[in-house]
Amino acid sequence: MTVFVNIHEAKTHLSRLLEQVAAGERVVISKAGTPIAELIPHRRQPVIIGGLKGKIRYSDADWENADAEIAEMFYGSDASS
Repeated sequence: MTVFVNIHEAKTHLSRLLEQVAAGERVVISKAGTPIAELIPHRRQPVIIGGLKGKIRYSDADWENADAEIAEMFYGSDASS
């Protein structure tokens, strides 16, 4: 089921609306009758460790010509001398 509310009602009853969303309802917030936002349940995206393995390549040589300030951030103040 979809619940339609205006901005004032959404601000006044946010806790109640969030409970409805948690129960599976969709809430559409409107301004002057025009929908501007939806409240929907949060769905956690799976984290894939190593998802770019084999797609990105770099070597220490890539850092040899790095900006001195950046090199200092990575390696400390001895790296710039």
